[in-house]
Amino acid sequence: MMADSGKIARMLKTARGQLDGILKMVEEDRYCIDISQQIMATEALLNRINREILAAHLRGCVQQAVSMEDRGEKVEELITTLDKILK
Repeated sequence: MMADSGKIARMLKTARGQLDGILKMVEEDRYCIDISQQIMATEALLNRINREILAAHLRGCVQQAVSMEDRGEKVEELITTLDKILK
């Protein structure tokens, strides 16, 4: 992985903590809107993590692809990933 693994790990641990907090809110039967807001905050963090990883992929893996064929393959992988994200 080309992204800063320490930074990604910290962000993922934060997201995991947020998910634990959401689970606790559900178990405590907290107000629906409060739960929903926490879910949206966690989704936003996960999206930010994904952007970091994909940007590092573009800057690293795609640029370092040796041949044009390899680059084309990396670009197609990225397009497929973006299609999944944007659905």
